[in-house]
Amino acid sequence: MHIFKNILFYWRPFVEIIILWYAIYHILVFFERTRARNVLRGLIVLIIIFFIFQRLGLSTLDWIMTKIFAISVIGVFILFQPELRQGLARLGGGRHTIFTSFILKEEELEVLIKQLARTAEDFSEKKIGALIALERKNSLGVYIDSGVQIDSMVSEELLESIFMHYSPLHDGGVVIVGSRIAAAACLFPLTDNTRLSRTYGTRHRAALGLSEDTDAVVIVVSEETGKISLATEGHIISDISKEELSRTLRNLLRQKR
Repeated sequence: MHIFKNILFYWRPFVEIIILWYAIYHILVFFERTRARNVLRGLIVLIIIFFIFQRLGLSTLDWIMTKIFAISVIGVFILFQPELRQGLARLGGGRHTIFTSFILKEEELEVLIKQLARTAEDFSEKKIGALIALERKNSLGVYIDSGVQIDSMVSEELLESIFMHYSPLHDGGVVIVGSRIAAAACLFPLTDNTRLSRTYGTRHRAALGLSEDTDAVVIVVSEETGKISLATEGHIISDISKEELSRTLRNLLRQKR
């Protein structure tokens, strides 16, 4: 027992450092994928300035920076409640809704991809605007909560009834979890990317915004041009064919396995 205590005593600092590094790393990675990333960078700069003032013994500036930092932290909690809520949901491995993410079997995945590709092609021909997000590893529970929960199998007919211009659910996005439509009329965050072409409409900006905040794959059909686009990991591919859409979806959704 004495030997075990000695080993624990010497190894404890290393264990604490590893745990602390792991926690900080995942916090930074999470915020890097959200709209709060620039604010987080600003807070890091404030912390660095705060320590410099402390080291130099600049008491007045040190006091001012302490107050600014305290107010900034409170502001972050107020402004970024959705992101913090989503982060806590991931930490607990849970979700804010009744839907549970699962890995599709190969044949189920193929059926889903074919349905989505056919639907996108049909929407493109009819110029029906659409915004469809597919959940991967990151929970989309906070966005599901913002819409109308449906919990129904994916079908071309249901998607068309949702996105027809006379439907009360056509504004907003659809979230698909597994092979089921979890919710419609969901609110997605708009990208703040100033370099994005002005030819993109609100649906494209929402698709890109969601792909910046999560690892979701987002399909967009333009109501004006009928062009199909796909957003993932903060990038958007425009004017793709049914075959390109199927191939890209297959590659991206298989990465979840």
